[in-house]
Amino acid sequence: MNLPPPPPSFRAVLARILWCWPVKMAGTTLGMVAFFVIYFWVLNHPFQPVTLMPLTAVDRAIGFQAWALPLYLSLWFYVSLAPSLVIDRRELVSYGVAWVVLSALGLGVFLFWPTAVPPSDIDWLQHPSFAFLKSADAPGNACPSLHVAFAVFSAVWFGRLLRQMKAGRAWLVLNWLWCLGILYSTVAVRQHVSLDVLAGAVLGALVAAAHLRWLRGAQSAS
Repeated sequence: MNLPPPPPSFRAVLARILWCWPVKMAGTTLGMVAFFVIYFWVLNHPFQPVTLMPLTAVDRAIGFQAWALPLYLSLWFYVSLAPSLVIDRRELVSYGVAWVVLSALGLGVFLFWPTAVPPSDIDWLQHPSFAFLKSADAPGNACPSLHVAFAVFSAVWFGRLLRQMKAGRAWLVLNWLWCLGILYSTVAVRQHVSLDVLAGAVLGALVAAAHLRWLRGAQSAS
């Protein structure tokens, strides 16, 4: 009987995390800070009139679900997992470059085609746990959803790293379930509509595919 491969040992995972950890931590932190500074500037300085994104049958089928907020917020831990497990300098640098490209593409769309989520009839005062999210992140910069784009980009990369570590299929499935949960939560907490999610998923997948294709070519040439 063929047994499933054992999960990566704690020591092997820890060794990956500790490899160049000050560089990884500083790069992730500075990258997120820079992203949010530019994100909120673009959000508050649209170059064109803001377009409200239309609702679809999917949006009407998914009701507001307060329980999805932790899943929505988990993105910022999720996106830090992949770079923390990289153990190759070229991959780490290229990962940062791809992260910048993904940010620039999404923010460029927001700058010249600002979009927003239609107002909902939810009384946010009845949901105090959402107070900070709704006050800090106005319903703009909607399409494509960069929340979704970074989740998909990270899922592709995290899956690649799990295969490198010879993790079992259960870990690969869990990775994509987490990613899909984040995508679902963006609609469930009313931060995005389904068209934002679709566009964000396409953007994240295309950047991840182009990045990994370039990386394979660079590794073959060396």
